[in-house]
Amino acid sequence: MRFHFDIKKFFVYFFLILGALIMIFPFYWMIVNSLKTAQDMTAYPPTWVPSNWFNFDNYIEAFNKAPFGIYFINSVIVTISCVIITTFTTILGAFAFSRLKFKGRDLIFSLMLGLMMVPFEMLVITNYTTVAKLGLIDTLAVLILPFTSSIFYTYILRNFFLSIPDSLYYSARIDGASNWKYLWRIMVPIAKPSLMTITLLNAITCWNSFFWTLLVINNDVNRTLPYGLYAFMTEGGSDTKLMMAAATFTVLPMIILFLFARKYIVNGVARGGLKG
Repeated sequence: MRFHFDIKKFFVYFFLILGALIMIFPFYWMIVNSLKTAQDMTAYPPTWVPSNWFNFDNYIEAFNKAPFGIYFINSVIVTISCVIITTFTTILGAFAFSRLKFKGRDLIFSLMLGLMMVPFEMLVITNYTTVAKLGLIDTLAVLILPFTSSIFYTYILRNFFLSIPDSLYYSARIDGASNWKYLWRIMVPIAKPSLMTITLLNAITCWNSFFWTLLVINNDVNRTLPYGLYAFMTEGGSDTKLMMAAATFTVLPMIILFLFARKYIVNGVARGGLKG
């Protein structure tokens, strides 16, 4: 058997592995530093591994200095609420723009797509004024209300709905199925890959939300993990090992979620972009 060396494939895999290592290293360094003792942190040259991989004293001390348990619960509540509501509104919007016939449908959807080019920072003043008039400042509701719909997710799901043959819709209508029943009994089960993608992307976005939380939350009881981590870093001093422990606790749930769901994210985006 002759061995064939493909120089092109070698360089492709080499740069892919190199890029992966560069991306993984900051997370590795964060976790390693969160497990180090004070002596490990001051060692020179810096140590690449902690002296004890089961040293969780930094996590305990960080939890004693800041209520990260409360921050975690707030993040879970906000993330789950945003995901459920956004998924529901996305399904309804995608169905309306893919199956229902009404005047100006394509024009309205095109205008909505144009809004995707408007950065969130330009809407902050309007959103803040609105929630302030509603008396929602410094509540968990203010972290949920502005994120109950998404044009991008509607675009992904609409494209997937458009890939479903029209004959299936007309057959269901002839059999007496209403639009509501056709949507939830046929289209939603078929669209599970795209819905999984929307759910995962939305969960990651909501969990990592920081800028809006920084503006509308003043009470530490209503802080989420990213904002709580920022407050901990500014109020708790410059103890690097404690900051790394707090940062690890903040990002680890999303890292685990992404590792298990990355295939669904890629497949769902690809499926949703096939037709538009």
